[in-house]
Amino acid sequence: MNGAYRLAKCAAILAAVCVCPTFAQAVVSCRGDCNGDQQVDIAELTTGVRIALGQDTAEHCRAFDADADDQVLVFELLDGVARALDGCPYPHDDELRLNHFQVLGTHNSYHVQADPPVFQAIEDFSEALAQTLEYTHIPLPQQFDNERIRQIELDVWADPVGGLFASPVGLKLETGDPTATIPEMETPGLKVLHVQDIDYQSTCRRFVDCLEIVKTWSDAHPLHMPIMVEVEAKDDRLPTGLGFDFVVPIPFGAAELDSIDAEIRSVFPPEQLITPDDVRGTHTTLAEAVRSDGWPTLAASRGRVLFCLDNEGRRNLYLQGHPSLRGRVLFTPASLGDDDAAFLKLNDPIADFAKIQQAVGEGFVVRTRSDGDTDEARTNNTTQRDMAIASGAQWVSTDYPVPDPDFGTPYMVEIPGGMPARCNPISAPPACTALDIEDPQFLVP
Repeated sequence: MNGAYRLAKCAAILAAVCVCPTFAQAVVSCRGDCNGDQQVDIAELTTGVRIALGQDTAEHCRAFDADADDQVLVFELLDGVARALDGCPYPHDDELRLNHFQVLGTHNSYHVQADPPVFQAIEDFSEALAQTLEYTHIPLPQQFDNERIRQIELDVWADPVGGLFASPVGLKLETGDPTATIPEMETPGLKVLHVQDIDYQSTCRRFVDCLEIVKTWSDAHPLHMPIMVEVEAKDDRLPTGLGFDFVVPIPFGAAELDSIDAEIRSVFPPEQLITPDDVRGTHTTLAEAVRSDGWPTLAASRGRVLFCLDNEGRRNLYLQGHPSLRGRVLFTPASLGDDDAAFLKLNDPIADFAKIQQAVGEGFVVRTRSDGDTDEARTNNTTQRDMAIASGAQWVSTDYPVPDPDFGTPYMVEIPGGMPARCNPISAPPACTALDIEDPQFLVP
């Protein structure tokens, strides 16, 4: 279609609009698609024009309001016209569901290897321990953009008063200043780090800061496939008798688990989250909903984030007072047969290969790991990686979306044909293509 013809047709479409039906609000995966049917017609363009002229409100078609400012401007109308001419970007979004993909994730996604003086001290104490900590991830937006990561993991530590982790032993050793502090760690709230005092470097130190980074990226890429954030609640103590006054963490009880939900909700509005309540619907249990209705469609999931709890040992406490996760934000690491079963954490794709395939085949979502403790990267052992990918687990977590040059091996993990995701080899419909999940040309509006 040449430019002149397109312009003429565009003018004809805009000139034809004359009446304005009211449409139900729909999730925006296609500009101007008021009713969510992955098409834009004359009636919907009419709605957009009336909103632009002030004759109607944006509430009648949020699909036109690209910047959520409760008005429709010319660029938003033209985007809708383009969709009427060329079609919507994801025509199969009402058929494909949240569990129909496989994508790469990162383990301890915030982690930055300790500075040389501190790392050397760790290595002097235990070379084996130091080896498990010898990896660094780039900042989260770069992971999303450059490494096509769509699942991350954040370790959180309770710090309701603030300052508990502000003056780590490692920082004092490195600077020689016993009063040295990390300013952003002084404020109250959950903190993100791997091991207090010794392995505390992070690309985002406060949980809310990490969440804001994810939200900012999501807002800038509204048609992204759903992102999963795995949250590990940590309160491990370091051994005594080593000559250092290590921080004693606050145990994660009910109040601390509630604070995870509260901080997530302080950053993400309900419409940007996928919660257990969204999946359960009118069913009695989450597992029943997954087995009978399945996960939300991609049309209802684009631009959204879901959160999963990493800790099996805290599952029961998180469930207390919230049967089948009513009112909760995080999906719990359950087992098949549990009422709250929706998400399973099966980190050993070799031993759990059949269990992963069964769970994925029955409609559940699974996170597994392709490597751990830097072992596979040092030896270029790809067995666990290959089994993880073949298992069909939706999220394959790694420390190596790119090779580590320090190890001298080519070891890395990528999803075959992933752009960033591929259609799930176990659960996706046969007609699904990788570009149906996320197409780079539609990632940025």
